[in-house]
Amino acid sequence: MLEITKLACVRGSRLLFRQINSQVLAGELLRVTGSNGAGKTSLLRMLCGLLEPTAGEVRWQNEKISKVREQYARSLLYIGHAGGLKEDLTAIENLQVAETLAGRSITADQARAALAAAGLEGREMMPTRQLSQGQKKRVHLARTALPAAPELWILDEPFNALDVTGCAWLSDQISAHCQRGGSAILTSHQPVALASGIHEKTLAL
Repeated sequence: MLEITKLACVRGSRLLFRQINSQVLAGELLRVTGSNGAGKTSLLRMLCGLLEPTAGEVRWQNEKISKVREQYARSLLYIGHAGGLKEDLTAIENLQVAETLAGRSITADQARAALAAAGLEGREMMPTRQLSQGQKKRVHLARTALPAAPELWILDEPFNALDVTGCAWLSDQISAHCQRGGSAILTSHQPVALASGIHEKTLAL
């Protein structure tokens, strides 16, 4: 599904990484590891088409992602580790905005059901400024519980700020996604508790 060939990244005058090669097939999880500042977020942004690589290329279904941007965007769910929530909007409204920006539309009922699955039942109509950091993270991650989720998930430090229950829920979400034939790429400093039979790869920067 996704092929990474000889990727390199230079930020300022610093070489973060070079000659990065990998492949992510249907049903697989790729976990990107590395110390702080190694370039993990930069790599994920390259895989999403948000950052141009210094060298190398990223291909989706055997095509450069730069040539199939719209098709690739529809197939991609990217959740970064940074904020991005509108503090004055409700959790439902934030979810709808995020999906609209990704080229997809959802109803308020679909957003409400996804938020409930993420453990936010009863908080769907609260302004997100009133939510804790862990609850805000769940708003982002509720996108994984929406119907017809895209084929490829790219998640940057998705377990940060989650409690034990939240981590277990997200691990189940990723497992179910891969079992359906989807693929996932994520950064994490901790192992991911996947269901048996799912192939996990590690890419160290």
